[in-house]
Amino acid sequence: MAEENIQDKVYEAIETAKASGKLKKGTNEVTKAIEREEAKIVAIAKNVSPAEITMHIPLLCKEKGIVCVEVTSKEELGAAAGIDKPSSAIAIVKEGDAKKLVKEIIDSVKE
Repeated sequence: MAEENIQDKVYEAIETAKASGKLKKGTNEVTKAIEREEAKIVAIAKNVSPAEITMHIPLLCKEKGIVCVEVTSKEELGAAAGIDKPSSAIAIVKEGDAKKLVKEIIDSVKE
């Protein structure tokens, strides 16, 4: 699956989970969700400055076996999560109606 396609699915999954599931927003909340192994899938923005803010997240995800997807824009990530500020990282902890989308993303990333 193409990277843009995965990215669109991630935004869609976040928007769906926002309405029917549960999200963790921001680097600290996302880090805690990963450490507690509550996160089903994590999205981090590439345009975070300085990059050190989110650098630990992909490593932590790999360690815990959680899928981590990079998206291009923290502005779009924040908008997908329904907040009016850019967000460096979002974790879906309860998929709600996004269960099928999350599974598709996980399967395509693991291929």
